[in-house]
Amino acid sequence: MIQASLEANLKKASGKGVARKLRAAGMLPGVLYGKRTKTQPFYVDAKSFIRALLNAKGDRVLFNLTLKKDEETTNHLALIKVLDRHPVNEQIRHVDLYEVFPDQEVMVEVPVHFTGKAKGVEIEKGIMDVVKRTLKVSCLPLSIPKDISVDITNLSAGSALHASAVNLPEGVRLNDDPKTTLVTIAAPEKETEAAK
Repeated sequence: MIQASLEANLKKASGKGVARKLRAAGMLPGVLYGKRTKTQPFYVDAKSFIRALLNAKGDRVLFNLTLKKDEETTNHLALIKVLDRHPVNEQIRHVDLYEVFPDQEVMVEVPVHFTGKAKGVEIEKGIMDVVKRTLKVSCLPLSIPKDISVDITNLSAGSALHASAVNLPEGVRLNDDPKTTLVTIAAPEKETEAAK
């Protein structure tokens, strides 16, 4: 988890025309919302936002967001909920930020990183199929893992790895069905034919 500071201004007007003008001026329109947060449209310097994403190098970013309106400022902790990109050039056109609180768990989807070489493939010549590459988990915002490593070395041909078998980091709880299949290793074709 990477933390980044971001200053934004509350938008007084809305609509496609306003958003287009903001983007032309180097700004990125967005909206902040949450369970206890009234929806607040804002705009932020596009370069500052993109720099924060690049500095994270693929990690999730927790923004310390300062919202300005006239002479007033409010501070918020927020995670990216949605990034809207241009369909052709993939430039970010709009961002949805979801407000979170340090002492309240959030539910997020975290990538699963498989490590090792399964013996069911290397030795037993089975075929591995990755069924799911993410897990839904709950934890405090500052404890959100970049990914979850799962060692598949001992996975045999004809077996499967389920979410219940994954060792989660301390303070992280599984939200997916424990029976969710992550990886299967099919037995070699000869064995499959012999079983028939």
